[in-house]
Amino acid sequence: MDARTAGSRDGYNEDLLHKTILLGDSGVGKTSLLVQFDQGKFIPGSFSATVGIGFTVMLLGDSGVGKTCFLVQFKDGAFLSGTFIATVGIDFRNKVVTVDDVKVKLQIWDTAGQERFRSVTHAYYRDAQALLLLYDITSKMSFDNIRAWLSEIHEYAQKDVVIMLLGNKEYGVPFMETSAKTGMNVELAFLAVAKELKERAVQQPDEPRFQIHDYIESQKKKSSCCAFI
Repeated sequence: MDARTAGSRDGYNEDLLHKTILLGDSGVGKTSLLVQFDQGKFIPGSFSATVGIGFTVMLLGDSGVGKTCFLVQFKDGAFLSGTFIATVGIDFRNKVVTVDDVKVKLQIWDTAGQERFRSVTHAYYRDAQALLLLYDITSKMSFDNIRAWLSEIHEYAQKDVVIMLLGNKEYGVPFMETSAKTGMNVELAFLAVAKELKERAVQQPDEPRFQIHDYIESQKKKSSCCAFI
């Protein structure tokens, strides 16, 4: 059974996956329209204008390593215990963070780890400015598969994409141990990536490049609750 047949069996057809962009002047109701479509309800009141500076962050890793729990912890500050249904294709959440007094909107894509959905996720690699690669510290297989994930990243993603590995410090990318259950370093992982992307967007040619490793180390010194290796 190929990926297309398996996807159709689950009620999902990767050939029908499309992207739609909402355009128009500020205040015309793009956000309200999206909320109505996504949640089936209208939220009255004044909306803050959609943040002008925004980036796309993609969560990658084997199925079951905790990508969805990681995202829920960052977005809602909660840990959802119990058994999760594996993500199908692509899901996404938005969150605005403050970096150096600048509002930065992160659109975070939660991806399926199963092999049969890889052709779907590959199509999104090029649109991501940052990739968070997760593995389960209790699963040696998910750790061993990091090399294969990095090979896919190098093949399909932008050459200057920001990469952070969550679980191990090898492979020459920034590393932090995180916990979707306790929230340890979850927010800092996203803030570090957001700061890197924000600095790239505003950096002048003659300015020194932002060093994400140094930023992580500085945050380590500020808070004794952050566990780094």
